Amino acid sequence: MRTISQVAELANISTRTLQYYDEIGLLKPSELTKSSYRLYDEEALQKLQQILFFKELGFKLKEIKEILQKPDFDRIKAFKSQKELLLLKRNRIDRLIQLLSRLEKGEQCMSFKEFDLSDYITALENFKNNSTDDVIKYWGSIENFDMFIQKIKDDESKIAKLAIKQFGSIENYTEAMKHNLEHFSELMETQLTEEAKEIGEQSDILYDRLTADLSEDVSSSKIQSIVYELLQFIQKNSTSVSLGKPYINVLIDTYSNDYIKSITDSKYGKGASDYIVKAFHYYMKNNVFINN
Repeated sequence: MRTISQVAELANISTRTLQYYDEIGLLKPSELTKSSYRLYDEEALQKLQQILFFKELGFKLKEIKEILQKPDFDRIKAFKSQKELLLLKRNRIDRLIQLLSRLEKGEQCMSFKEFDLSDYITALENFKNNSTDDVIKYWGSIENFDMFIQKIKDDESKIAKLAIKQFGSIENYTEAMKHNLEHFSELMETQLTEEAKEIGEQSDILYDRLTADLSEDVSSSKIQSIVYELLQFIQKNSTSVSLGKPYINVLIDTYSNDYIKSITDSKYGKGASDYIVKAFHYYMKNNVFINN
């Protein structure tokens, strides 16, 4: 057993921090002495270690508490995920330091790679850990979602350039994507009512029209008019959705997912999903806001 002062010194935090963790139920002492002094055993120290790792990755204390209280929380699996995220963070900092070294020498550099998508990737990992049901429902499995995250990592430089072009900065892009993840269920979920079925049928008609001829150039006025009509239809029937680049990016990410792609292609024809993505990309990139 260790006293609160010994634990504070070991973890390089204050005793007040440990007292606060006790107060909010995040980390309770293993036992109290007759004089009400807090004592911590090895299990408590391991939990504290987890908390500090999560804090280093930017998690809020409330979020950490919820994660640790999950019945299926796996400590070893959490260590692996934390290690991966910390490596991403370290690599990002290393690249920023390298860029600053070049800039202080007077070099003129405009680099996108240094301003990577680590925060967005972290948000995706958090979403996976905290919204498992949604992930499985819309991606088919955790493995499919991991493939989606890996694709973003593989295309990080390309996506970063596009994000800066469309949103002005990686930070703006990340905040927009975080908002979409926080409201993912609202954006994706529809209740199984007669009205919802009718909306689904109308949506199918629009997607049928959009993918009727996959050889047609997505930049054509005909295709872009259908994209506009489809987006207006979504806006009309989804009161919680704010249309614009952030939501269009949700659609692009959705139809880029391997699981969704297989369903879409089986429904509208092979290559339909890629065609839909290209059509949305063109619409967003060229600000094709058509007024009928």
